[in-house]
Amino acid sequence: MHSVTININGKEYNAEEGSTILAACKDIGIEVPTLCYHPDLSTAGNCRVCVVEVEGWNTLVPACVTPITPNMVVRTDSPKVRRTRKLLLELILADHNNNCPECERNGNCELQSLAERYNIRLNRFQTDGKPESLIQVSPGIMRDSSKCIMCTRCVRTCEELQSVAVIKSVGRSAEIHIGTFEERGLGDVACTQCGQCINRCPTGALYEKDETAPVWAALEDPEKIVIVQTAPAVRVGLEEALGLPTDHHTGKMAAALRRLGFNRVLDTDFSADLTIIEEGHELLFRLKDALVEKKEVPLPMITSCSPGWIKFIEHKHNDLLDNLSTCKSPQQMFGAIAKTYLCDKEGFDPAKIVSVSVMPCTAKKFEKDRPEMKDSGFQDVDYVITTRELARMIQEAGIDFDHLPIEKFDRFMGDSTGAAVIFGATGGVMEAALRTAYEVATGKEIPFKGLNVMPVRGFEGIKEAAVPMPAEMAEGWEFLAGVTLKVAVAHGLANADKLLRSVKAGEAEYHFIEIMACPGGCLGGGGQPIPTDMEKRMERMRAIYAEDESLPLRKSHENPEIQLLYAEYLKEPLGHKSHHLLHTKYTKRDKF
Repeated sequence: MHSVTININGKEYNAEEGSTILAACKDIGIEVPTLCYHPDLSTAGNCRVCVVEVEGWNTLVPACVTPITPNMVVRTDSPKVRRTRKLLLELILADHNNNCPECERNGNCELQSLAERYNIRLNRFQTDGKPESLIQVSPGIMRDSSKCIMCTRCVRTCEELQSVAVIKSVGRSAEIHIGTFEERGLGDVACTQCGQCINRCPTGALYEKDETAPVWAALEDPEKIVIVQTAPAVRVGLEEALGLPTDHHTGKMAAALRRLGFNRVLDTDFSADLTIIEEGHELLFRLKDALVEKKEVPLPMITSCSPGWIKFIEHKHNDLLDNLSTCKSPQQMFGAIAKTYLCDKEGFDPAKIVSVSVMPCTAKKFEKDRPEMKDSGFQDVDYVITTRELARMIQEAGIDFDHLPIEKFDRFMGDSTGAAVIFGATGGVMEAALRTAYEVATGKEIPFKGLNVMPVRGFEGIKEAAVPMPAEMAEGWEFLAGVTLKVAVAHGLANADKLLRSVKAGEAEYHFIEIMACPGGCLGGGGQPIPTDMEKRMERMRAIYAEDESLPLRKSHENPEIQLLYAEYLKEPLGHKSHHLLHTKYTKRDKF
């Protein structure tokens, strides 16, 4: 491509030939409204809200799909353009359920914002009866087709970003709608519950299953002991969800949770460190079995922290289930330890414990209800609320987050390291595991500047790294001397699918693979603030790595509370109690 001259609204600019009018306008700061367009997705050009006028053309054209040509003359704000955009919005609204005050996206809806921008007060196409809410329920995701505008963002998200493709445009003309196989609910198809469709939906047609009501009820019950854990990515999304600049004021989040009434304010980062101890040792013992005992060991070992990814592999690549780490996710490890060891330590009756997770993820709502997640003798985690749900609770309680003091998490299960914080970013689990596994096996710090394993960081879809082991190893791990540990990281299920296919085809060999279902990892999770795009995910990633750098301890095995847990209760990684409480197996599911 090369630069060409174009005229937009009477001024000349340089633009890349072949790029779109919309892209050119964005580059020079001219706002063109969109509904079906999203920067993460292919262009569809089906809503036509982005129409512009091009000199010499007979009709208005959609800016999102019309390429730039030399000397093109464009008007984005002519009377004809404004009238047409308003007409299109009125037609969309005429078939839309406009119960805005009751809608999940009220105040954060792209259609609502455009209606306000184009001063639509009385719709001339308004019909007497509007579509009623038609709610479909699944473990983590709710659908209301009466608020769907057929932008197809959800369809493209499911196909392009996630390679799941369980939703499609179905029917023709007035009967067209977004549907599933045999019109089943999302809980009855191969949906991974990742929630990426929610993050890209411009209206309230898709939203998370709200669990704030039972959490409020538990907080108000004097007989209950309500404990809360907060995932690493929540701390870099909460302020954004509250309309504040993205930062990592973890201490304010702890203060807000305490003011909401939680009896114990604890941290999933604690169990992220615990996951690294178990998963790191699992990797080392698999390598020992393969290299020393010459056993048939399922390698590469693949992480199991992301419930959307777990459901994906159960449906799409269940011939590789044995390659999954047997470790539960940090959320579920936390729940199991909270209702056993923490209760013993604090003198709590586990029957009175209500365990609440604050997660960046809608798939966590599905995960908590899996039948495998009751090894504590109770349901390990009772309720999961997203970052967005916590923000709503804080606002409902009238808490002024910006002016809260910095407070610490409670003890026990509130202490963590920088290795746990970076779980929230793609590559973070891998980096945390390498920091610990390398040091356990060699007795030395991993030889990356400042512990930062840069090859596994960033937003490239699939990342690779090679970590050579030295000639001198710690006692018991001599078999790894001179071995080069080969690892890979993928985020977004389309990238995961591509990586697994290359592994099964013998095109790539690794010892360890990290996979996260969501683009960017948990910081881009289905329960994070809306809107989402690359710039937002970059801001959250910077905040995560800044918190890691700021902490005094940055390796999971240095967490004193983890050391105490093993000394007093678990005794050793991969031991009897660890296997019972912290490990599991997963299930083959139908492909469709």
